[in-house]
Amino acid sequence: MAFDLIVLGRQLARIGETVMRGQAPPTQPTIAGMVLADVFAHPGSSISEITARTGMPQSHVSETVARLREQGTVESFPDPADRRRTLVRVSAQHPENVMRAALIPVDAALAAALGEVSPDEAADIIKTLEALAARLRPGKLGPILDQLNRARDQRTQE
Repeated sequence: MAFDLIVLGRQLARIGETVMRGQAPPTQPTIAGMVLADVFAHPGSSISEITARTGMPQSHVSETVARLREQGTVESFPDPADRRRTLVRVSAQHPENVMRAALIPVDAALAAALGEVSPDEAADIIKTLEALAARLRPGKLGPILDQLNRARDQRTQE
């Protein structure tokens, strides 16, 4: 039973990520994903600090930060205490972009993953999954979910 839950969770995560990204997620965390997770957890970090925490070569971290900056995911700025150092943080726009992608309906992808079921049966299964997701939401959010919730709250106030 525990294994079934793990498999179900991973399959649902793949479906959700595919809908949000428009493509299948990578099977392993990418360098960009690891750098971004570190920046989320440690905003205002230098490239060398990110390198030390992730264990990746500095050249890979620098290239990844440059790519994420071009995409608008992170922003870099000079360290006010030492203008030679560059600090990195998640851009203010990134949580909004993720929230917009997170609001894409997933019903069609779930129905397709269910295979040969009637539309009514698919709708019932989707409602059950929605109820389960609502009941199992974590009490304490991590930094990424916290930022996404703030972006959602700002969006609803506008």
